[in-house]
Amino acid sequence: MQRRIALLFALLWLLFAVTAAAQTDTAGNEPGSELQISLLTFGPGEIYWERFGHNAIAIRDRRSNEAVSYNYGIFDFEEESFFLNFLRGYMRYTIDATSLERDLAWYREEGRAVLEQELQLTPAQRLALRDFLEWNLRPENAKYDYEYFTSNCSTKVRDALDRALGGAIRRSLETRSRGYTYRLQADSLLAPIPALMLPMDLGLGPYADKRLSFWDESFIPAEFAQHLAQVQIDGADGKPQPLVVATRVLSTANANLAADENTWLRRHGPYPIGYAAPVAVVSLALSLLLFIAARSPRPRAALAFALAAICFALAAGLSGLVLAALWLLTEHVSAWRNANLLLLDPLLLLLLPALWRTRRPNWHSGRATRLLAGLVLALALLALAIKVLPWFIQNNAVWIALLLPPHLVLGWRLLKR
Repeated sequence: MQRRIALLFALLWLLFAVTAAAQTDTAGNEPGSELQISLLTFGPGEIYWERFGHNAIAIRDRRSNEAVSYNYGIFDFEEESFFLNFLRGYMRYTIDATSLERDLAWYREEGRAVLEQELQLTPAQRLALRDFLEWNLRPENAKYDYEYFTSNCSTKVRDALDRALGGAIRRSLETRSRGYTYRLQADSLLAPIPALMLPMDLGLGPYADKRLSFWDESFIPAEFAQHLAQVQIDGADGKPQPLVVATRVLSTANANLAADENTWLRRHGPYPIGYAAPVAVVSLALSLLLFIAARSPRPRAALAFALAAICFALAAGLSGLVLAALWLLTEHVSAWRNANLLLLDPLLLLLLPALWRTRRPNWHSGRATRLLAGLVLALALLALAIKVLPWFIQNNAVWIALLLPPHLVLGWRLLKR
């Protein structure tokens, strides 16, 4: 009987030893301990869609010497109806995995800065992260709905890391803020390309002006890297320890990209948000010249006024149609309820014939023209009036400063009997 009990204990011990061996690698470590997890942050590129930068999760397997880069920034211009879907706000991006060395070589060739932050995860968390990314790579899981500010290549990387850490990143970042907004961050990044920055700022509505937490700011890869360096997690002894255990600069930006980051507009932000006063001075001066031309009895001055007024009304009216379409016909939520529509009024297009007739010395406005001109002017003044309302948060003072003075001159000319 004793021999049978001893044999039973021996079998149980052998089973335990086999199970323990299955749960460790050849070095006696936990599964996942062979993995090294890093966040890669790539600086802005020269092409406009690269201005926000990019990031990826790098996983190195020290046992197999395999290194993989996972990123969520893949889109395809050749996709059916890509540009139509882009305009409508129905963009579909996908995750991809490539050789880390090949990925790094491509960014170095592009001359872009690359920063690596090695992260301190437990073996179980490393394994869970890799398994999740591999699950995400499956064709049925790979695509996601892209949105500039809330669902992009950086927020998906952030969410994947936060998921593996049980929400530690979100708990650390969502309670902290420095008062930045989506508009402020986007303007700053696009400052080296004013021809793109200004129309984008004009098209952003109040959604872009809400105060952001560090968690929200992480839609920008460089900001996420900066905030991640401040995250503390619980160590094995229960004491807080930094999530980032090592930071390495893998490459620096080339001369052209470094110069972009040092441009005057990039260094003297916020732009155009903080420039309402000088813009108002310039706009008032130009509008004064327009007013003088409108009052002049000379035919050439009247013609100059008519041409300038038509150019303003045509540009403003067509821009207003674009803003209205972004609000009513697309899923670009950051463009909805844009108060700049009060200044860029599509009704201005109906006033084009009357503005052209102002070149005649004996022209007088009719009742319909005066009613329409009065409505356009009232809406433009409303853009200024609602700035005092506490629930109005859209930061469009610079556009009011630019567009309201010419509205006043056009309204005066068309309302005059």
